[in-house]
Amino acid sequence: MKDINIALAAVGGLILLLGLLSRPVDRSWLSAPLVAFFMGVLLSPDGLGWMHPQEWGNTQVMLEEVARLTLGISLMGIALRLPSKFPLTHWRPVLLLLAIAMPAMFLISALLTYWTLGLPWLIAMLVGACICATDPVIASSIVTGGVAKENLPGGFRHLLSTESGANDGLAYPLVLLPILLLTMPMEAAWSEWFAKTWLREVGGGIVIGGLLGWASGRALEWAEARRYLDQPSFLAITLALTILVLGVGKLLGTNSILAVFVAGLAFDQVVGGQERSEEDNVQEAVNLFFTLPVFVLFGLIAPWSEWVALGWNGVLLAVLVLLLRRLPVILLLRPLLPPAREKRISFVMGWFGPIGVSALFYAVLISSRTGHDIAWVVGSLIVFASILAHGVTAAPFAKLYHHKTQDSKVR
Repeated sequence: MKDINIALAAVGGLILLLGLLSRPVDRSWLSAPLVAFFMGVLLSPDGLGWMHPQEWGNTQVMLEEVARLTLGISLMGIALRLPSKFPLTHWRPVLLLLAIAMPAMFLISALLTYWTLGLPWLIAMLVGACICATDPVIASSIVTGGVAKENLPGGFRHLLSTESGANDGLAYPLVLLPILLLTMPMEAAWSEWFAKTWLREVGGGIVIGGLLGWASGRALEWAEARRYLDQPSFLAITLALTILVLGVGKLLGTNSILAVFVAGLAFDQVVGGQERSEEDNVQEAVNLFFTLPVFVLFGLIAPWSEWVALGWNGVLLAVLVLLLRRLPVILLLRPLLPPAREKRISFVMGWFGPIGVSALFYAVLISSRTGHDIAWVVGSLIVFASILAHGVTAAPFAKLYHHKTQDSKVR
C-alpha cells in the first residue's frame, strides 16, 4: 500500500504541476513524457529507491496492459482531433505512409539492428518491427499545444496525427510475422499470418471498431435529441467508448488498438468530434492525465544494466535509428506527400517520427510470446533515446521552422 500511495502522490503531483505550468513547459526544451520518465527513474530502485515495482508482480505484463490502455485513449483523442474529412481527402499520402514508409522503416530498423548488434536476422526483425510505428502518444505532445499550432502548418500536423493513429495498429502484422516464423514451421506461419493476423485480427478490428463507433455516435445523437443527457460530458463518453472497444475487441480476438482508432473516426463522422473536443479541451486533458503514468512506469522499470551491457553498439544503434529509420524515407516520398511537400516541413516530418508507448507495448508482447528479451532491451533503449531527442527538440525545431518560413516570405 505504501508503493501505491507514493505512486498516487507522485503521478498526481506531476500532473498538477504540468497542468499549472503547461504553457512554459510547452515552450521549453522539456516535454511532459520526458519529465514523467525521469520522475519514474527518480522513484525507482536505481534512484531514491522509494518504489519497488518488481515486488508488484510481472512488470512486463503490467506495462503491456497500461500501454494498451494509454494507446487506446491517445488514439481516440487523435481520431477526434482530426478534421472529419481529412483521412478521406488525403487518403493517398496516408496510404503511402502506411503501405510504403512503415514497412521501409521496419526493414531499415531491422538492418541497422542486424549490422550493429550482430543478431540473427529474425531476431533483428523483432526489434525492427517493434520500433517501426510512429508513436501516437509522443506525436500528440509534438503536434498539440500552443507552440505547434502557432508554428507548424495544420496539414502537416493532421497528416502526422493520422499516420501515428493508423500505423500503430497496422504495425501489428509486422510484429507478428517474425514471431510466427520463430515459433512455427514456415508454411504454417505464413498461413497463420494471412488468415488470422490480417483477416481476423486486423480486418475484424476495423469492422468491430467501425460498428461500435458508428453505433455510439447514433446513440449519442438519439439521447441528445430526447434530452436524456442531464450533464453531458464529451470526455466521459469518449473514454467509455475507448474502454468498450478495447474490451470487446480483445474478447473477440481482434486488434483492439486499431479498433479504437477506427471507432474514433466513425464516431467523429456522426457527432462532429473535433468541434466538441476543442470546446472541452479534451485532448489536453487526455495528454496530461492519461498518458503520463505509462512513462512514469517506464522510468521505474527501465533496464539500465541491460542497456549498459549493450555497450557503444547500443548507443550507435539508437543514434542510427533516429537518423536513418525515417528521415530518408520521408524525403524520398516528399513529392507524393502534399502536406509535407515543402522542403523544410519534410525535414520536420522526417525527424519527428517518435518511438514511444507503441514500441514498449510491442516489445513486451514480443518478449511474452517468444521468450526473447532482446526486443525489450533494445526497443526500450531506443524509446528512451526518442523521448530524449524528440522531447528536447520539439519546441525549438517548431520555432525554427516558423522563423525560417517567415524569413523566406519577407525576402
